[in-house]
Amino acid sequence: MNVWLIAAVSADGKIAETSEQSSLDWTSKEDTRFFIDKTKEAGVVIMGRKTFDTIGKPLKGRRIIVMTRQSDLAFVGEGVEYSTLQPEDLLRQLATQGVETVALAGGSSVYSHFLQANLVTDVYLTVEPILFGAGIPLASGFDRIQMRLEDLTKLNDQSVLLHYKI
Repeated sequence: MNVWLIAAVSADGKIAETSEQSSLDWTSKEDTRFFIDKTKEAGVVIMGRKTFDTIGKPLKGRRIIVMTRQSDLAFVGEGVEYSTLQPEDLLRQLATQGVETVALAGGSSVYSHFLQANLVTDVYLTVEPILFGAGIPLASGFDRIQMRLEDLTKLNDQSVLLHYKI
């Protein structure tokens, strides 16, 4: 299965200053357009509960799976479901449903779990021209991962999109 990690990061590698912050507060409109297009291409978007809370609604044209440790969360709306499965089990379940590609949309905990399990196939990073100094890292807790740069796209005068294969 294709597992795409999609993230916008500050130039110092942070995905946010605080856990409540939406990336829309500091990312470019070109990154937002890329995120919409790429996640629609994948069709299935996996994110953590805190990330979903910053969005607060289903994403049109995409199936959203919110990973959580809370088994009592209720269905939010059409196209949104909750899962307490571990990453490997979730991907196995999705594969039986015919899913071939998923997009990971954050946050740090979800990225970390999938990287720790060696499940990510592609990394799409938009680097935005901002330094937070402190904040939430992209991911942590995994061994070194060697990547190969597949593409570099200048999204605008200030932001670049890096596509890596693992």
